[in-house]
Amino acid sequence: MTHAHITSWAVAIILFVIAATILNKAGKEKSQKIVKMVLRLFYLFILVTGFLLLFSGVTIDGEYIGKAILGVLTIGFMEMILARSSKGKSNGLFWILFIVVLGLTIGLGMKLPLGIWHF
Repeated sequence: MTHAHITSWAVAIILFVIAATILNKAGKEKSQKIVKMVLRLFYLFILVTGFLLLFSGVTIDGEYIGKAILGVLTIGFMEMILARSSKGKSNGLFWILFIVVLGLTIGLGMKLPLGIWHF
């Protein structure tokens, strides 16, 4: 289940970068809309695999709750960036917040017992 969660995140981040930067700058609205819909499907994969990991028999403590909150915030910032860029509004602050929250989410995920930095 961990691999499915990580793969979902990796694909979602790639799709997000494509939709937010490449397709937005190229002005390809129809392609961007398709990528956004596929990205939202991956949000569901991320949430489902994340909840399955969360309730997979481990003792839930504050770190798990924090990781879940950071993950939802990461998805929220991704959506805010996409929405604001579609409307032509500046979103520099949201990019910074996204990068910080994404780093915290990945770091905490790697530190949890199912992560590779578990100690």
